[in-house]
Amino acid sequence: MSGVASRAVLAMAIAAAGAPAWAQAVADDADRATAARTLERVRVDATRLRGVSDFDTPASVDAIRLDDAGSNRAGTVASEPLSGVPGLLARDRQNHAQDTQLSIRGFGARSTFGVRGVRLFADGIPASMPDGQGQLSHFSLVGGDRIEIMRGPFSALYGNSSGGVVQIWSADGAPGDDWRFKASEGRDSTTSLSTQLRGGTQAAGYNLALSRFDTDGWRDHSAARRDSANAKLRFDFGDRRRLDLVANHVDIDAQDPLGLTADQVRENPRQVAAVARQFDTRKTVRQTQAGAIYEHGIGAAHTLRAMAYGGERAVVQFLPIPAAAQANPLNSGGVIDLGNRYGGLDLRWSWEGTLAGRPLEATVGANADRQRQARQGFENFVGDTLGVRGRQRRDERNTVENLDQFAQLYWTFAPRWSLLAGVRHSEVEFVSRDAFITATNPDDSGRIAFRQTSPVAGVTFAPREDLRVYASAGRGFETPTFNELGYRADGGAGLAFDLAPAVSDNLELGAKWQARRGTTLNAALFRADTDDELAVARNVGGRSSFQNIGRARRQGAELSVRQPLGESFDLSVAATWLDATFRDDYRVCTGAGCTVPATPVAAGARIPGVPARQLFARLDWTGGPWSAAIEGVGVGDVVVDDLATARAAGYALLHLEGARRWRFDAGELRTFVRVDNLLDQAYIGSVIVNEGNGRFFEPGPGRGVLVGAQWTWNR
Repeated sequence: MSGVASRAVLAMAIAAAGAPAWAQAVADDADRATAARTLERVRVDATRLRGVSDFDTPASVDAIRLDDAGSNRAGTVASEPLSGVPGLLARDRQNHAQDTQLSIRGFGARSTFGVRGVRLFADGIPASMPDGQGQLSHFSLVGGDRIEIMRGPFSALYGNSSGGVVQIWSADGAPGDDWRFKASEGRDSTTSLSTQLRGGTQAAGYNLALSRFDTDGWRDHSAARRDSANAKLRFDFGDRRRLDLVANHVDIDAQDPLGLTADQVRENPRQVAAVARQFDTRKTVRQTQAGAIYEHGIGAAHTLRAMAYGGERAVVQFLPIPAAAQANPLNSGGVIDLGNRYGGLDLRWSWEGTLAGRPLEATVGANADRQRQARQGFENFVGDTLGVRGRQRRDERNTVENLDQFAQLYWTFAPRWSLLAGVRHSEVEFVSRDAFITATNPDDSGRIAFRQTSPVAGVTFAPREDLRVYASAGRGFETPTFNELGYRADGGAGLAFDLAPAVSDNLELGAKWQARRGTTLNAALFRADTDDELAVARNVGGRSSFQNIGRARRQGAELSVRQPLGESFDLSVAATWLDATFRDDYRVCTGAGCTVPATPVAAGARIPGVPARQLFARLDWTGGPWSAAIEGVGVGDVVVDDLATARAAGYALLHLEGARRWRFDAGELRTFVRVDNLLDQAYIGSVIVNEGNGRFFEPGPGRGVLVGAQWTWNR
């Protein structure tokens, strides 16, 4: 273990052992003033078991209430409510063509676009494709009730991920629920409009959320528009029978400003590379999805659950691939056109009873998912005109199917002890049928299948009513996504069928403390050892190909504390220490014509895009109709490529916000203001890992002011 990680582990061990006594002294002083703040122990859906609360789960689990987390923000970017979660890094890239950059415990940090290594769900329905690729743009914060985050070994129960699970849940409509309208405006002509209509009867409820987001962008050539709609219908038939119908749609048009070199950042962080304008780099996304979840109780002990979903996602992206690079007959062009149709089924049976006279809950089930992708490539020029769709260069019909079986149990085997265990068997098959065959571009059809069994188990000990100590271990795996299979390292056409899944062994030790008057403390130590780590083999002409490079290790510590301070103040702190390194030597390509990786990377090198330290602190104040908060965020430096040729410096930012409520007979008006980056710090907000042209850096914005208002109708 490195010196940084060793010190982190020691600090966390001390914190976990001594924090309850330290914090109890503070909490006792606040008890009389905060009697009304007693926290409920909530059941989260991350475990898929009804009888397990987040407090009793032997894993790091956070549940973020969206009504509280983003009330003074626009509520359109998924990274907004996630900033205070330890172990999780959500970067708003100021580039809506590439979506939010999300990683958990270092998994997913190298993704050039979208989310991989982390499973996404929306209202119990997968928001990650069967190949493991996901998009946070799919999440609707407007109608959301909470976001659940599970880190560590138990994410193995969701298949095809190692980092964790992020789930968003829409609120259920109920009689007397409010209708809300929210509007905000910020820098760079950024406007956001959203409406939430919620209500119903005891037998049925509805939640409809609509939003529009427009911006000219902080950087040049970064304008974007995003329209979204999300609907949830609930039907309660009594006798533990319930049906949820959900549907959502997102429509995005966004310019892509690309990254900048270090020299360009120093010259003007708001500029774009010349090729972005030359090729008019941009992306459009259209996604529609619908699903149904039905639960049926049989007697007092049995429950059946069935879920079905389907959707379409169309993506067209214009890349800055030079015309000269496309002279190669095997090149797939500079315009990507992806049409995805996907869907799946999930069936589960749950039973609640006893084993050896002690409470037991068990769930068994299976799920099947299928994704059909029409992948086409076109030249991004016609004659001398750049940035337009030209001749076709690729035409494939790709399919990925997965079939999983899983079982879980939760057993309170002694008065102070409980066991949560599970196993999942996954089969994932990729098939490619090449329809673009010429004399110089042969048939590249093929298929590859992966199989993996992922066990996990955790034990929780309750020495006191307000304290839990746990240990867990599990195995997870990640298949290559279509994004990684899409281009071969040798420069040939077709999919990279030589890639293997990455397999991770995960260990976690943790402690959770919940005082009666609202104080909470969570601490965890973790280690994840990965075999067949997926990394970049070559990046040529702006296009990456991948390889399996051997072993990697991610280890560290997490701490989160929430402390009420008297009647008016609340303090939240989250800290992360993470040591992420490659454990084997490997080689990468560095030259433009390279097809055989030859430049060595030594064992012990840092995994790019992963900061060693993160710190978050927020102090909230409420006084009658007024409220205010001050928030600080610190992120350590990161290397930007495997060779560590450059780094993005760490940064610390300060944010300030305030709000006031006015009550009327017809409803309530809430106005708010938020100042981001109060001290106007210059910093790198995110990086594009292993960008082949040296344009690694995506600068963060300077000081910005957001003002808004929300009207709530009384009904």
